[in-house]
Amino acid sequence: MADKDVLGRAGEDRAARYFEELGFTVLARNWRCREGELDLIVGDAGTVVVVEVKTRRGDEFGHPFEAIDARKRTRLWRLAMAWAGAHRELLRGRRLRIDAVGLIGRHPETARLEHLVDVEVP
Repeated sequence: MADKDVLGRAGEDRAARYFEELGFTVLARNWRCREGELDLIVGDAGTVVVVEVKTRRGDEFGHPFEAIDARKRTRLWRLAMAWAGAHRELLRGRRLRIDAVGLIGRHPETARLEHLVDVEVP
């Protein structure tokens, strides 16, 4: 596994724990369909959240959220709809939203975590 993949997996692990600490349950990780992949899907009593996780060692190449441009947000929404269609029973009675988690630091365990709630879709 490439160093970048190890960093990304560690960032996703940290994001999953973060959401669990907020009271969410992890419903899926690295869910794939032919259109792409979702990093993390979590839920609580009223909401299902599709989470895009971006992990960076530093901000030399910009803030992690800068990688979530209009095209990426549209793609995330399409993937969220595909997941919802395949898991109707998990969505029933709950709102669906897309969040982003950005981690910046040498080690995901100690990296600065930023949570962007309800990413706007163009």
